[in-house]
Amino acid sequence: MKLIERTRLCLDAIAQRNPVLHAMISVNPAALEDAAAIEQAGRRGNLPGAGLIVSLKDNIDTRGLRTTMGSAFFADNVPSRDAPVVSRLRQAGALIIGKANLHEFAFGGTTQNPHHGLARNGWHDEAVPGGSSGGSGSSVAAGMCDVSLGTDTGGSIRIPAALNGVAGLRPTHGAVPNTGCFPVSDAFDTIGPLARTVAEVARVYEIIAGYDAGDSCSGAEPIRSWSQAFAQGVRHLRIGVPRDWCLGDDTDPEVASRLVDALHTLRELGADVRHISLREAPFAQQHLMPVLAADAAAVHAARLVETPEVFGPDVLDRLLIGKNTSSETYVGALRFRERWLRELDATFRDLDVIITPTVPITAPLARDAAQMLATTRALSRFTSAWAMAGVPALSVPIGFAANGLPVGMQLVAPRWRDATVLALGAHYQQATDHHLRRPAGFPSALG
Repeated sequence: MKLIERTRLCLDAIAQRNPVLHAMISVNPAALEDAAAIEQAGRRGNLPGAGLIVSLKDNIDTRGLRTTMGSAFFADNVPSRDAPVVSRLRQAGALIIGKANLHEFAFGGTTQNPHHGLARNGWHDEAVPGGSSGGSGSSVAAGMCDVSLGTDTGGSIRIPAALNGVAGLRPTHGAVPNTGCFPVSDAFDTIGPLARTVAEVARVYEIIAGYDAGDSCSGAEPIRSWSQAFAQGVRHLRIGVPRDWCLGDDTDPEVASRLVDALHTLRELGADVRHISLREAPFAQQHLMPVLAADAAAVHAARLVETPEVFGPDVLDRLLIGKNTSSETYVGALRFRERWLRELDATFRDLDVIITPTVPITAPLARDAAQMLATTRALSRFTSAWAMAGVPALSVPIGFAANGLPVGMQLVAPRWRDATVLALGAHYQQATDHHLRRPAGFPSALG
């Protein structure tokens, strides 16, 4: 199917479902013209992103297209240039269809945005899509795009991916440039892709990754080929599962059951799956959250003094917690991070991948997620540790609970081994069909 025809289908999906899902804040008014231009350019050569229709979380700058940060402060902000990741997508032949909804300033896990719409899950109109990249996850699940770029500070790509039944990668910190993206915490922020298949995630990752001199956190490490890693198969991989941490009483039994099934599939593919212990992992979240809150409060210091009433109430409350974070708490978190990194380095000497559920529950109903901070804590219990370590972490769909909502598993590898988790996730999808299911209302012609 031609790109212009697929673009029409995505625009139709936005028109039909966005009034309920609130997945998109803005739509590219020139999307059809851009599709025609990309098709014409594609006839003159192969482009690695040709045919991809992409939504962008609305904290990533787009030239000439409104970028709000999900806030009232930037409601009319129109950047004069693209973020590097957007430039790379355009140069690769991808079509930008619009800007996806997010938790205000990317600082919460539910995407109940008081300024741009209370976002909903692509599989259930009354459930939250997760956050803070909730619109990214929902827009992919609902067929409004092929791929979305989100951002992840403590779990904000992986949580929406798991709750919306799509794949999502938090890359190695520094692999993808953050230039042109509004920060929460420079030490932990990263941009990454969400898509219906791991192969599409990998394709976009390799387009947007690479050094950028404008980003002080950007790394110059070569980007490894995920297809080469895929060609090596699964039989050489040593996989560790911290069962005591992630499969205990605090994890929904159906989530645990789906993960056990997924581990059985990986064993059948030839992987060496074993039980491991991670002493520090259960404490990572409680140390990461105060650091993120303090860093975010520093970003918004002037706004907190001059116009605090412009923030949504839940984000304002969380920023004030950050403003009042003590130096002892902040330094204690940094000392914890040093211990955690040492433990993780030692663990990865004998392992290639660590696996947990992405999220310990399925998507909460919006009426049950009114306490944003408590919901965010619940959703990010298994994602925070890997954000603190700066390692790559991929969420992959592994089935559905009895309530019809998706479940995801999280694949984690050492820094700069993004290709390892992408290859393993793609092998898992080749052996299963969970990622082929579509929610009601999905445009069937998109496949």
